[in-house]
Amino acid sequence: MISLAVIVTVSDVNYMLIPNKLLLFFAVVFIIFRIIDPLHPWYDSIYGALTGFAIILVIIVLSKGGMGAGDMKLLGTLGILMGLKLTLLTLFLATLIGTVISLTLLSFKVIGRKDPFPFGPSIVLAAVISYLFGFDLLQLYYETFFL
Repeated sequence: MISLAVIVTVSDVNYMLIPNKLLLFFAVVFIIFRIIDPLHPWYDSIYGALTGFAIILVIIVLSKGGMGAGDMKLLGTLGILMGLKLTLLTLFLATLIGTVISLTLLSFKVIGRKDPFPFGPSIVLAAVISYLFGFDLLQLYYETFFL
């Protein structure tokens, strides 16, 4: 996942592009990994991939292209590895991270309000955080708001 994060960050920041070949390669790697070490239940990887793909697809359609298809395919690919709950957490954290970064860049006038902003680095940073600390963050959330 770290390799994917580095490549996506460099590619998206420099070219505003997340290569399909890269995502296909990692999708195959993640599928093989989940066959060897499945989530419980086993179909959670499928739910994660479909949910990650579908939510970004809805955003793309509603925003009329305000977000790229590479982001959609990236979150779908990460969903294979992470499952439904961590994919949703990744999207939430990516939104927070992307908001903080974009507002910071706007305040320092590095970008303008209508300038494109690469979201892939926010997604992969959120995915790494979710993968390493996601279940602890979810447990903290449940204990704070539901117990």
